Amino acid sequence: MSDFRRLNENVLVSPQLALEDIAAAAALGVSMIVNNRPDGEEPSAPQGDDIEAAAATAGLNYVAIPIGHSGFSEPQVDAMIAAMDQAEGPILAYCRSGTRSTLLWALASAKQGVEPETIARTAAQAGYDISPIRAMIDMLAAR
Repeated sequence: MSDFRRLNENVLVSPQLALEDIAAAAALGVSMIVNNRPDGEEPSAPQGDDIEAAAATAGLNYVAIPIGHSGFSEPQVDAMIAAMDQAEGPILAYCRSGTRSTLLWALASAKQGVEPETIARTAAQAGYDISPIRAMIDMLAAR
């Protein structure tokens, strides 16, 4: 059952995808799946290779930017910016709950110059709270 939440016209986030969610995403015009979940985090969930194969079958690009318990790094933020820049349409990023995907989008957006208040408001409208990384967002936006 799809739970896609739109952050902006180019980015949707979701909790863990089921294989049938890939076709639903393609029907919405999504062009790329971004996997923010490390393989093995939930052994019963479809793993990255499964999602990548389903994305390829649906004609979608796939990028893995796993976010583990160690948190976020600048290379991960840069990889998310690259994914957003390279996508030929909207992207769908997912993790266990959608939170890590939203937080990574928030950091990437801040690094690209989006105002922190706009980021916070956008995430909240999708049901996500960026307060755990607000200091990082403010720092990246100030650069």
